[in-house]
Amino acid sequence: MTATLMDGHRTRSGRLQRAAATAALGLLLVSVAAAPAHADSIRSQQWYLDRMHAEEMWKVSTGKGVTVAVIDTGVDSTNPDLVGRVVPGLDLAPRSPGDERTDYDGHGTGMAGLIAGTGAYGGGRGGFGLAPGAEIMPIRIPDINDANSLGELATKDNPVFAKAIRHAADHHAQVINVSQELIEGSSELTAAVKYAMGKGSLIFASVGEGGDVGSTLNYPSATPGVVGVGAVNKEIFATATSQKGEQVDVSAPGVDMVHACGTKMSKTGFCKTAGTGDATALASASAALIWAKHPNWTNNQVLRVLVNTSGGPTDGSKRNYAIGYGVVRPRIALPKPGNPGPAGKYPLPDFPVPEVITYPSPKASGAAAQTAAEESDSDASLGIGIGVGAAVLIGAGVAIPLVRRRQLLASPSPPPPHVPSPPQSPQYTPWPAPNHPGGGTPSSGQ
Repeated sequence: MTATLMDGHRTRSGRLQRAAATAALGLLLVSVAAAPAHADSIRSQQWYLDRMHAEEMWKVSTGKGVTVAVIDTGVDSTNPDLVGRVVPGLDLAPRSPGDERTDYDGHGTGMAGLIAGTGAYGGGRGGFGLAPGAEIMPIRIPDINDANSLGELATKDNPVFAKAIRHAADHHAQVINVSQELIEGSSELTAAVKYAMGKGSLIFASVGEGGDVGSTLNYPSATPGVVGVGAVNKEIFATATSQKGEQVDVSAPGVDMVHACGTKMSKTGFCKTAGTGDATALASASAALIWAKHPNWTNNQVLRVLVNTSGGPTDGSKRNYAIGYGVVRPRIALPKPGNPGPAGKYPLPDFPVPEVITYPSPKASGAAAQTAAEESDSDASLGIGIGVGAAVLIGAGVAIPLVRRRQLLASPSPPPPHVPSPPQSPQYTPWPAPNHPGGGTPSSGQ
């Protein structure tokens, strides 16, 4: 019997409720090309890499030379799909055994696998990340069970997240991935984000789950300067559970994600997951691919190209609350980046939006509220946008002012009303490892 991990992100508020060495680039590309031929390989189950034309992109960029900091539960550096990809980071979880290269939960390894997995398990039958040439800098944050309440958790975690972000920036992580959510932000967290941006880093964070039952602003995705990432399904619709709102900047696949993960989640070292955390990992990996191709670009230029080449809403609007500016398409950004624009200007200003938006009844189907159109650039690859009808389902006839939170130096504006959503509790269950002559499973790295 196989099981599925229902939430790929690690909602810190939600989970409080429940008690072969990497080859050189040439060899890597050989294994990339060969992996799909194995029917029992993990790569053959990674639909999102097929839709994103991963093999085509890897001929141009694998993310080599780019470091992605993963602020999470640690990353198991002994996982076969991550051996040789993990560089020293920082351990901010002294009460947990080991260090940042020990994953006390398994989630951080999963995010690293989605970003930079090399498929090395079983002689090339493992799971690939979207940027298999990138390096992972793990920054381990404390176990959520170290807190006794959500308020205590937010109080403890804000300075920890701030320290993690500053460390990543100080140690030259171009991309910072935060597949985590906090229920509150802080001036300390905002200052850390501004500091990291000034140091040249680009920060992606998951907007969180629970969008099917309520609207919640989570942090750091709602922190000015952070790129908030939502999730889409195989039909390229925003998933029902992905949070919707002004904090959603871009989107990426976030369902049926098969990849390497930590042995605390799965003794096989592989998981099938879903959530905005997974989507965030793919957005971070997309930025790594672009940055590796254009190493002299700034964080602002990489983000501008990522946004400009995304598959936006089909009604012609620049953005909507479901997918933000669109679904990331690095396969478009690599060959046709367009003008990266000014190096020092943050590319997400306050765009003109309607003054109010009326949300449909909660009974409305998420799929029925969305409209899709055929992609204009030849095939059914990622890039189909979402219609404006996809919105936060919080009550019939509720009109909410649209208040954009952008520009670090802008005067703060009150956020729109939000209805708290119940905590989401991910279930960590295994996914079968592919059979291969050598047998064996990843070690725990403990």
